[in-house]
Amino acid sequence: MNPVVISGTGLYTPPYSISNQELITCFNQYVRQFNDDNAGAIASGELAALEQSSVEFIEKASGIKSRYVVEKSGILDPQRMVPHIPERSDDQPSLMCEMAVSAAHAALERAGRSAKDVDAVIVACSNLQRPYPAIAVEVQGALGIDGWGFDMNVACSSATFGIQAAMSAIQSGQARAVLVINPEITSGHLNWRDRDSHFIFGDACTAMLLERADQSNSKHQFEIVALKLKTQFSNNIRNNFGFLNRADSSGIGQPDKLFRQQGRKVFKEVCPMAAAMITRTVQQADLKIEQIQRFWLHQANLNMNLLIIRNILGRDASPAESPTILDTYANTSSAGSIIAFHQHSADLNAGALGVICSFGAGYSIGCVVVRKK
Repeated sequence: MNPVVISGTGLYTPPYSISNQELITCFNQYVRQFNDDNAGAIASGELAALEQSSVEFIEKASGIKSRYVVEKSGILDPQRMVPHIPERSDDQPSLMCEMAVSAAHAALERAGRSAKDVDAVIVACSNLQRPYPAIAVEVQGALGIDGWGFDMNVACSSATFGIQAAMSAIQSGQARAVLVINPEITSGHLNWRDRDSHFIFGDACTAMLLERADQSNSKHQFEIVALKLKTQFSNNIRNNFGFLNRADSSGIGQPDKLFRQQGRKVFKEVCPMAAAMITRTVQQADLKIEQIQRFWLHQANLNMNLLIIRNILGRDASPAESPTILDTYANTSSAGSIIAFHQHSADLNAGALGVICSFGAGYSIGCVVVRKK
């Protein structure tokens, strides 16, 4: 089968950033107000008092220092703590479409291509703005692509699973080139009042153009050498929001309709799975781990990435070997590993090998070995 390359990447970064200090100021104000308003119930044991947080707690737990969001004021309002994102008319582009188009244009420019060279659009992300029509078809129309598109969701692994779907379409001859786009508005499904998770996520959108290696003229090509996917069902990361919620009014507004996780279990179970997956994928490509010069890992938690790399290499990795972007972007779900790839790949020499690996809810893990052309 014809080799497939990632010939261009693009990134859309929202205009607003929230520092940990800003986040903590709002959160602790909410906690104080909650405890004051419920002082009687707390004193009688009916309610548990909420605990304040700190910048030190966030950075120690995650390595995150700030995050980008599409809207800031609503999140930092202790009376609201939800972004202000007004609904748009059906005649206006959706917010996800706007983000996707911006990232897609950047990827096309980097690849030296235009919309007429593309046959398909895959929008792969953790949460879609609506069920239908597909965001991918809207993006396809906005870009002027004559072809087809579809949405897919494998949570934080959506980008790597999208790479597999695009590669298959190109190898089978169904498409000359495919855009894989990952618009993540995680601020909309995050519980900003939950001490253990309110700092985790940020918004962003990435895009990748994939095409046949023999047809690409890009100066930024990475050939896909090997790709492996794995899923294993787990409830440890879950979001119960969906169209059936209206069928049971008792669930409306409940915390399980937002992001929730059992963080310690996720850490304990996913780290060895991801390390084993990377090792197997590299070995099945008849390569050795020592040949891999860079690891672009899912950007969820710095401590997770440090442990995964340590399990793989038997030592700590240098910042160059395993670049981190979550300190400024936080966890952008499916976009995280691609942001790292986009920002930390240009310095590699021809022939250099790297691994893009994502992991998250499902559990789902996607591992892609690439070689700089």
